[in-house]
Amino acid sequence: MTETELLQAFDESVRETGNSDGLELNSREISSLPELPARFADLKHLSLEKNELASLPESIGRLAKLETLSLYKNQLVDLPESLWQLENLRFLNLSENRLAVLSCNVGNLSNLHTLDLGHNALASLPETLENLTGLTRFLYIHDNQLTALPTSLGNLRNLAYLNASSNLLPSLPVNTGDLAGLIELRCSENKLISLPDSIGGLAKLKELHLMNNQLTSLPESIGSLANLRKMNLRDNRLASLPESVRNLTRLTELDLRNNALTTLPESLQGLHKLAYLDLRANQLASLPDWIEGLGSLEKLDLRWNKLSLFPDWMRRLEERGCTILL
Repeated sequence: MTETELLQAFDESVRETGNSDGLELNSREISSLPELPARFADLKHLSLEKNELASLPESIGRLAKLETLSLYKNQLVDLPESLWQLENLRFLNLSENRLAVLSCNVGNLSNLHTLDLGHNALASLPETLENLTGLTRFLYIHDNQLTALPTSLGNLRNLAYLNASSNLLPSLPVNTGDLAGLIELRCSENKLISLPDSIGGLAKLKELHLMNNQLTSLPESIGSLANLRKMNLRDNRLASLPESVRNLTRLTELDLRNNALTTLPESLQGLHKLAYLDLRANQLASLPDWIEGLGSLEKLDLRWNKLSLFPDWMRRLEERGCTILL
């Protein structure tokens, strides 16, 4: 794209939208950008999604008023250092590119509330992420090559959503519980063999997604997640659950599909708000009568177990509206 074409696109955008502080150039097969003209100095919003950009001009740093920048689905392999000078940025989307390294200067963007680094090739994250104290909404780092998360992430105490799924993580930082503002945590499709005890500090957590890991047990501190509504433990190696699970009294969905349960843990007995319980593909040969007492149960999936007896309470559950899959 030439400077003339860029200015023409800007003028068209102004005519269509009636304002001069935003520019959208999505899906235009743009492979390069010229040096950005001074006319763009007042831009607050710039979207260059779904193009073919392999690099950005250093002049991106001139857009000092920029608040949102989306570079989703390009071919970026590196980023100019001037990008990290845009201290007014609040939203930065770098997902679906080819980034293998993230500059430590990302920590300069202290006003960011959302950072999307998903679907790249990052093998590590800089400790300077701890400086992003304004990161209150979303941090996406899923589908990279991460083998560890920096302990400095614990400084993001107001972050609401963290997605670290589809990486190579064998563990989470010991101070994960410092992320006290988290409402949703996704770490599915990693190599987790255990969870840190500090996870019980996530008092605001409503959803915990740990599907497709190598967990053989959960810490007792899991029972401290008093606000938890959904817990997905599908495709792990759990043969039991801690007694403290009985304290998750707000839990409505529990997915234990494809684990190693031979008996149903009594710790589930008090989960009276549980509406969905998936026990598919375990090693259950019998079921306890107390399941009938789970008064909110709407769906119970028991397929692919070793059940041979089907007690009368199953019929009574179905009569009150619960779907049972055998």
